[in-house]
Amino acid sequence: MLLHILFTIFLSHVHKAFSTHCTTVTATKTFEKCMTLPTQQASMAWTFHPNNATLDLVFFGTFISPSGWVGWGVNPSSAEMTGTRALIAFPDPNSGQLVLLPFILDATVKLQKQPLLSRPLDLHLLSSSATLYGGKMATIHNGAAIQIYATLKLDPNRTKIHFVWNRGLYVQGYSPTIHPTTSNDLSSIATINVLSGFAAAHKDHTRTLKMAHGVINAISWGILLPTGAITARYLRHIQALGPAWFYFHAGIQLSAFFLGTVGFAIGIRLGELSPGLVYSLHRKLGFGAFCLGALQTLALLFRPRTTNKYRKYWKSYHHFVGYACVVLGVVNVFQGFEVMGEGKSYAKLAYCLSISTLVGGCIALEVNSWVIFCRKSKEEKLRREGLIGGSDKGSGTHG
Repeated sequence: MLLHILFTIFLSHVHKAFSTHCTTVTATKTFEKCMTLPTQQASMAWTFHPNNATLDLVFFGTFISPSGWVGWGVNPSSAEMTGTRALIAFPDPNSGQLVLLPFILDATVKLQKQPLLSRPLDLHLLSSSATLYGGKMATIHNGAAIQIYATLKLDPNRTKIHFVWNRGLYVQGYSPTIHPTTSNDLSSIATINVLSGFAAAHKDHTRTLKMAHGVINAISWGILLPTGAITARYLRHIQALGPAWFYFHAGIQLSAFFLGTVGFAIGIRLGELSPGLVYSLHRKLGFGAFCLGALQTLALLFRPRTTNKYRKYWKSYHHFVGYACVVLGVVNVFQGFEVMGEGKSYAKLAYCLSISTLVGGCIALEVNSWVIFCRKSKEEKLRREGLIGGSDKGSGTHG
């Protein structure tokens, strides 16, 4: 049931829809239309003059650091960051006053091959300015609101514009550094018809892969793999099951590994689709869990018989690698929630409930095992001292 809830929440989670909570009035201008943008609590207001194809607009954003930056721009060709002509505001490193500079975000910016340097835009930018909410006495701080104004001359009969916006933590000199790379930050793109005021649906081609990657890996590495380990630890001592516990254990673990392999392959594909974007810790944990899982699977081919003198060494290896794989898998699932920007989502809550249920069951079974073990040890001691006679049969529980 918990797996079903987790799967449903993951699939039903989509980007927030465009809403109408915005304003057309600023301290200096009044605009005709406005729209709340889908990420970063940003919004935009504008007035389009069809007689001369001129667009007056203002972008509303917020800083996430006193030394950070807020940027907004237009991509003339496609709905993506690469190719965007942007206006980026940040505190002047010398005076601390707010400055607004133009930047062109080419492919070298995404790959981080060189610092981002200001250069003139090849757009018909008639005017631009930036101001902090609160006027001249306002200061740049975490959460400070900023308004970026611009007047653009559009091409005739072109009213559908690709807008891109984002914000970062630091500026090195006059060069903004890379912005955070959560799912929301990477989705700060909207295509808007400035004449009608409608936003075209922006299709993220990697979104489906990200969702599949998250769901599959959460179920395989995060749920099935620990369940298989629990099965081996607590069912193998139930005499009534006989060798059936082994088939349960092997079946669950093999299903988890093969399902996890699919999720791992999707993760590799996502990396290929996002050059220059690397989640280092998540990637390393994923490779580690996959390699340990592969070793566990191969170990089944070299499993010695119970009478073999090397059996105890194989068991030690199997236990160590297995528990290490479980720990890495669970930790990486939580890391994956952070990578996708779902650190405070209901999906993470559902997973926490699932894993908590497994942990609670382990604690209860472990306590029960130790109670039975202590009771049997006491009975054996009394039997050796001759205080009780006979020999009880195994109760069929973990000793």
